[in-house]
Amino acid sequence: MNRALQHGFLSLSLAAALAATAGCGANSSSTPNTGGGGNTGSGSPVSNVQSITVNTGPTAGAPYNNPYVDGAFTSVTVCAPGSTSNCQTINGILVDTGSSGLRILSSALTISLPQQTGSNGNPVVECFPFVDGVTWGPVATTDLTIAGEKAKSLPIQVIGSSNFPDVPESCTSNGMPEDDLANLGANGILGVGTYAQDCGSACTVSGASNPGVYYECPASGCEVTTESISSQVPNPVILFATDNNGVLIQLPSVSGAETSITGSLIFGIGTQSNNALGSATVYTLDPSSGNFTTVYNGFSYTNSSFIDSGSNGIYFLDSNTTGIPACADATYWYCPSSTQNLSATNQGTNGATGSVSFVVGNADTLTANPSDAAINGLAGPNSGTFDWGLPFFFGRTVFTSIEGQNSPGGQVPYWAY
Repeated sequence: MNRALQHGFLSLSLAAALAATAGCGANSSSTPNTGGGGNTGSGSPVSNVQSITVNTGPTAGAPYNNPYVDGAFTSVTVCAPGSTSNCQTINGILVDTGSSGLRILSSALTISLPQQTGSNGNPVVECFPFVDGVTWGPVATTDLTIAGEKAKSLPIQVIGSSNFPDVPESCTSNGMPEDDLANLGANGILGVGTYAQDCGSACTVSGASNPGVYYECPASGCEVTTESISSQVPNPVILFATDNNGVLIQLPSVSGAETSITGSLIFGIGTQSNNALGSATVYTLDPSSGNFTTVYNGFSYTNSSFIDSGSNGIYFLDSNTTGIPACADATYWYCPSSTQNLSATNQGTNGATGSVSFVVGNADTLTANPSDAAINGLAGPNSGTFDWGLPFFFGRTVFTSIEGQNSPGGQVPYWAY
């Protein structure tokens, strides 16, 4: 069975994953961001376009033979801080607007990066929760290059390092570790979501309100610790010199299933001639949840819906609510007897509204050809909410702004399309 199908939706913003216990939200960081605001297009232009490809991913071939579906992959170049020669370009990195921060599998990393240490000199290790599992591994520092953009002294997570093989129970209680290629399905995750850091102010405090994302790991064992805003794994975009207020993703339309498609990840919003908002409608997000509202069949799912390129389908409601049966062999997918043509309305906290037409096909039929990677119509249950995953991006230009950064749509984070 396809590994990506088993995982369903790979990622979700930390706020939505932990809001009930941690209080993380779109305004979780009140500290000014390092990158400042975007400019208005003055000065010398920077190459801000990175190619992304929806293909079967790095697990498609032997020994895994487990192709990915609806995953948008790209490459990043990482260097030891301050070096221009001790560098490595890594392919098979999943582009994820549903999380913030760069995470790279230790098995894919061939250069040595300096380990972050805490106030007591102990290594800092992170347990980052996604909907379908957690990534466990140390925080290290790198200089990142992607397209013509650079983020120097960038904290990242190195997933699955052999230096920290014992995952604490307090981490695994949030899900099973996805610490190798077979389980993660990618060589890493490029989180370019709406948050400036991957945790925010919740991780700066001690006690029960700390969500347990960061650990210090002396020889005696790993314990949950506080992590300052400046030391947390950030959205790498905020460290870019100019195009640092968000991203936009452009993908071509898909009818049915295709073996692969190629699109663009463009950095900045309104900072250069190729990233203007233009006629896109801005949907601002609720500051406590980081989400907006979707109305379906007359019922409002208030501040519980989100747009996420890291999700490999449109996940919404359940069979009892939609009347669409789940697949018998994989209940995380819908399998209607015929393709369903549906619509819903998205609403921002700014009052903006817009109708979205989408299709739900039979997942068993759509995924029958293992060579097909870009599939329109994949959908599955996600009780009480709408996760507008990668199929939503097909044929659209979708903007994701970052909290606190100046942009044409304002500092409040938003999605626009």
